[in-house]
Amino acid sequence: MAGGQSSRMGQDKALVKWQGVPLLERVCQVAAICCDRLYILTPWPDRYRPILTEHPTFLTETVPGQGPLIAFSQGLAQVHQDWVLLLGCDLPCLDPTVIQTWAGQLTDLPDSVMAYVPRTDYWQPLCGFYRRTAQPQLQAFIESGGRSFQTWLSQINAEAIAVEAATAPMLRNCNRPADLTD
Repeated sequence: MAGGQSSRMGQDKALVKWQGVPLLERVCQVAAICCDRLYILTPWPDRYRPILTEHPTFLTETVPGQGPLIAFSQGLAQVHQDWVLLLGCDLPCLDPTVIQTWAGQLTDLPDSVMAYVPRTDYWQPLCGFYRRTAQPQLQAFIESGGRSFQTWLSQINAEAIAVEAATAPMLRNCNRPADLTD
C-alpha cells in the first residue's frame, strides 16, 4: 500500500530512501520473497514504476485521500487470492523469514477467521493477512461510516499474531524524518 499523504514526512515516503533504497522498493523486495503475486495499491502507479525492480501489478486507488482502510477495501475487491498480505510502504525493517512463518500458520486457522494481524498494544494492520472473503464485512463497515482499521479488526473475527520482543522492531514504520535514523 502506497497512497498516503505523507504529511508528517514532508515528502512522499514511498520514495524516501532507507539505507540507499526507496522504502517502497524495500517492502516490495520482502513481499516478492513471501508471496506468489505482488500488487501495489496506489493512486500514482506511474510515480512508482521507475523505482521498482520487482514487477508488480498496480491496483489503482480510485478515491485517494480517504485513508488506508478505504483504499484497502478497494484493493481487496480486485484480488482473487484467498489470503492477502497487506504491507504499508513505510516498513523498512520487515523480516521475510518472520512473515513466511506467519504465512505458514494461515492453514491452521478456522475458516471463520477473517484477519491474522500482529498485535502489540494495538493492531498492526499494515503488516497483516486478510481473507478476501472479509470484503463484504469490510464494505458494510465502511458504508456504516467506519474508517478505522483498529475498530474494524475489533469487530470481526481477527486472530492476533503474538509479537515477540525479537520481532517487534520489524513493525517500526517511518512517518517522520526522525524515524529514518538507524
